[in-house]
Amino acid sequence: MAVLKVKFTKTRRDKLAQILWVLNWVSVVSGIVLFSLGLFLKIEIKKRNEVMAKGDINSVPNMLISVGVIACIINFLGGKICYDCSDANKFSRWKLVMLPYIVCTFCFTFCILVGALMCYTMRNELEESLYLGLRNAIKYYKDTDIPGRCFLKKTVDLLQIGFQCCGNNGFRDWFEIQWVSPRYLNMASKEVLDRLKSNVDGKFLVDGVPFSCCNPSSPRPCIQYQLTNNSAHYNYDFLTEELNIWVKGCREALLDYYTSIMRSIGITALLIWWFELSVLIGVRYLQTAIKNVLLLGDLEGESDGWLLENSFVQTAKYNINIIKNLGKANQISTVSGMNDPNIDVQSTNCGKTNVTTKSIPTA
Repeated sequence: MAVLKVKFTKTRRDKLAQILWVLNWVSVVSGIVLFSLGLFLKIEIKKRNEVMAKGDINSVPNMLISVGVIACIINFLGGKICYDCSDANKFSRWKLVMLPYIVCTFCFTFCILVGALMCYTMRNELEESLYLGLRNAIKYYKDTDIPGRCFLKKTVDLLQIGFQCCGNNGFRDWFEIQWVSPRYLNMASKEVLDRLKSNVDGKFLVDGVPFSCCNPSSPRPCIQYQLTNNSAHYNYDFLTEELNIWVKGCREALLDYYTSIMRSIGITALLIWWFELSVLIGVRYLQTAIKNVLLLGDLEGESDGWLLENSFVQTAKYNINIIKNLGKANQISTVSGMNDPNIDVQSTNCGKTNVTTKSIPTA
C-alpha cells in the first residue's frame, strides 16, 4: 500500500510544478546563503589562526561551502525539471532522470543536516585547538626578535584588548612564563639576577601581566606588576578587590564568540534543511503523479502521487534484498544439485523435433 497517497487533478499537478519551480529558485538562494555562511566562518577562523592549533576545526566551514555549491547546482537543475513538468509531454525527457535526481537530492539534503549538527558538536575540538594555540602564543610572546614568532606579541595584545581577556585560562597564566624579553632585562640589577637564580629553569618570572590585560574602565591606574602583593599598592587587596585587569581568559572569550556564531549558523542550516526537505517531498509527489498519469494514458485525467509506492517495511526489505543480491549474478554455485541459470540454458530448435544433418561427401 502506498505511503501518504494523494489524488492529483491536472490543475493541481500544474500548480504543484509551478510552485516547485519557484521554490527551487529560492533554494538556489539558500545555497548561496550556506556558501556565504561557510565562507564567513572560515574567514573568522583564519583571522585567529595564529592562536589556534592545527586540527579539524575547518571541517565545518568546508562542509558548508561544499553543500552550498552543490545546493545551487542541484536546485538549478530542479527548477528546470519542475518547469518542464508543467507539461506532461515534456516530462518524457526527464522520466529516467527524475528518480536518480530525487535520490541524489535526498543525500544532499542529509548532508545539510549533518553540517547543521556539526556546528553544535565541534565545540570540544575548537576548545582544544584554542587551548593549545593560546598556550604556544603566550609562551613565545617574548620572542619579538625571532623570525616566525615576532608577530605573536602584537597578535596576543590585540586579542586581549579586543576580546577583553587576559591569558589562556586567566591572568595567572602570565605568572608561569617569562613574557619579558631578555633583551630588556638589566643583567646588572641584583633583583633581576636573584629572580633568574631563584627559578629552576633560569626564567624571569614575575607576578605581573602585559599592558593589554588592563581594563581601561577601571577607576584607578592599571596595576600590572605585583598583583598579589597587597603591601606594594595603597588601599589594595587582591583577594577581595576587583582587579583592574581583565579576569576572563582568552580561551573562554574566543570560545563564547565562536560558539555564538556557530549556533546562529546551525539554526540557519536547520531551517534550510527543513525547507529543502519540503521541496524534495513536493518533487517526489510531482514525479509519481506525472508518472502515473502517463501510465493511465489520459493526460487530462486524475492520478495518484505518493512518497513510497509500498510501505516502509516492504520498501526496506526490497532494498535490503537488492543489496544482498549485488554481485551474485556472476557467481557459480558449487552446491550439489544447484546449477547456474546463466550457464545451463537448454538449447531450442525453434519447434523442430527432427532435424537431419547433411554429411560431407567423401572424395
